Amino acid sequence: MERRTLTDGAVVLSPPESADVDAITDACRDPLIARWTTVPSPYARTDALYFVQDVVPAKWESGCPDWAVRTSEDGVLCGMVGFVPREGSDPEIGYWIAPTTRRHGLATAAVRLACDFAFAPDGMNVRRVAWRAFVGNRASAAVARRVGFRYEGIVRNGLLQRGVPRDVWVAGLSADDPHGPTDDWPL
Repeated sequence: MERRTLTDGAVVLSPPESADVDAITDACRDPLIARWTTVPSPYARTDALYFVQDVVPAKWESGCPDWAVRTSEDGVLCGMVGFVPREGSDPEIGYWIAPTTRRHGLATAAVRLACDFAFAPDGMNVRRVAWRAFVGNRASAAVARRVGFRYEGIVRNGLLQRGVPRDVWVAGLSADDPHGPTDDWPL
């Protein structure tokens, strides 16, 4: 897949580059990102280098892009959004926002833009995007709900976090679902 930059005027999604390594390192050392994601903890600069130099290019090549979230084309990295391939199932969206830029709607705008790309015939051309979050991650659930994901339940021991099985909330967004906030979440 050819690397692309996306924008909706509120956010810019661009593939992360070497200049983003320090911002990724700083953000991934945040206790909330460590708590709610599967990034290595403690997080080292070498983890960010590996992510930018090896993981991101491989994911783009396999058709599951990752983007840096920015507020302008030449802006500093505010977070990440991207897709995780799941064998035999729909791609799963994942995202985090750096502590200094939370609560400004960046995650919602980035997830909406990434999902639009996933459904586009000239994007990933998928029919459905999956979402999972560790039970208790209400901030991630709020973003998914605002974008239009439909809550589907809890999967016990549904995801490993640094070798420990944890329960996860699951939801999905289909290409033909109405986009926008949903009320079907029990959270």
